Amino acid sequence: MAATSPSPKLVLVSGVTGYIGGRLVPELLKAGYAVRAMARRPERLRDQPWREAEGVEVVKGDASDADSLASAMEGVDVAYYLIHSLGTGPDFAARDRHTARTFAEAARRAGVGRIVYLGGLYPGGERLSEHLASRKEVGDILLASGVPATVLQAAVILGSGSASFEMLRYLTERLPVMVTPKWLGSRIQPIAVRDVLLYLVGSASMPADVNRAFDIGGPDVLTYREMMQRYAAVAGLKPRRIIPTPLLSPSLSSHWVGLVTPVPNSIARPLVDSLVHDVVCEEHDIARYVPDPPEGLVGFDRAVELALTKVRDLDVATRWSSAVPLGAPSDPLPSDPDWAGGSLYTDDRSSVVRASREALWSVIEGIGGDNGWYSWRLGWVARGLMDRLFGGPGLRRGRRHPQDLAVGDALDWWRVEEIEDLHLLRLRAEMRLPGLAWLELIAEEDQQGRTVFRQRALFHPRGLAGHAYWAAVYPFHGIVFGGMQKNIAKAAEEAERSGAQARWRPSRKAS
Repeated sequence: MAATSPSPKLVLVSGVTGYIGGRLVPELLKAGYAVRAMARRPERLRDQPWREAEGVEVVKGDASDADSLASAMEGVDVAYYLIHSLGTGPDFAARDRHTARTFAEAARRAGVGRIVYLGGLYPGGERLSEHLASRKEVGDILLASGVPATVLQAAVILGSGSASFEMLRYLTERLPVMVTPKWLGSRIQPIAVRDVLLYLVGSASMPADVNRAFDIGGPDVLTYREMMQRYAAVAGLKPRRIIPTPLLSPSLSSHWVGLVTPVPNSIARPLVDSLVHDVVCEEHDIARYVPDPPEGLVGFDRAVELALTKVRDLDVATRWSSAVPLGAPSDPLPSDPDWAGGSLYTDDRSSVVRASREALWSVIEGIGGDNGWYSWRLGWVARGLMDRLFGGPGLRRGRRHPQDLAVGDALDWWRVEEIEDLHLLRLRAEMRLPGLAWLELIAEEDQQGRTVFRQRALFHPRGLAGHAYWAAVYPFHGIVFGGMQKNIAKAAEEAERSGAQARWRPSRKAS
């Protein structure tokens, strides 16, 4: 009788829509594991290239809900905890504490063999920022869960699309001369994202008696000022003139970062607070269980070079903005058959376009980012700046790719909530608003076979402020959305004449 090969170990990956989680799944598959990817909204994973790969199972689950975790953890050997509430408001530490406890208890009850967590590197014996203290507390909760745990503690992660890399990149590229805060002198041990993934994958096979935290970092220890100068050298920029001043507090610094970079204040503040400390590895014990690559860990200059190559080649697998929540699970959707969300204001416009649906769709799918919004530019810029001043994303997040879109992508202050090739693009606003807002761009054909461009702006107000907001902005819709309607149609007609609609191609959803 032929021997049967053993089944691969099953690993659960939470936070799979995030920056690290989305990159970890294919690495685990390469290592021979079966992966159960857990997401609050599994539909956001449908355009992931690994979504239909052999060995992948996608399940709906919420790491803060014991019932959904019980089902998701059934039969799991290793559970990855890649969740944090960074940027979700002042109560993020309490949310992280509750979620970590719920996750740890569910893992213990399910008989999970190991929990793996990616936390933050912090100095001993110092008063920590709220962000670092929360990351440390989560690690402590998991280590005390009764399930063997591996807690990896990293400082700045360098990789295309990471929040830390984007912050470094935009500060250096946009400010050849800058007055800087004291924290640019803090000592930091950054690590390349590929080495983080190496340690995460290797942690799944640690011996059962290992239950501890490990510092992980690259081979270089630098100040942030040195990181900026070395980034400039790798990127081919002139040396930056940096003038330190003690007058910029972490709070002011985060607002400064929020204005100059795509990273909003809500995320910039905890990142800046963390950089106030020296964050340097005190040990490298991880190498006992997960050997370093034969060629060694990736150094700072090489990590920057690799990340910039990915950016220039439009090959950024995940971005920091992909981790931002796409609303709450109970949020109503404008597509609901019976609107259950109360009041819903709509601005519905349509026009016949003298072009094919392919030509119209090529313009619709390319909207935003450097391509713009085909409307009153000054109005969009002013509204984006106002949003950033209040801690929102504004327009600086841009696009992942200049033409291709996928569900879950950040698109300036919007996020792609639904996309149907050649038909519908639905965007949900993530700007600071007293309510929920969507923008739908629709390509249709009428009974005469003509191409029709339909555009719907929808707003679900919260409280009196929400109703007042709609009343205040509605008079400007003619300029903003009316102009968009006209200019998108014009761009589609020009694309039809020039043959530029050939840029459109069926997406992964249709192929």
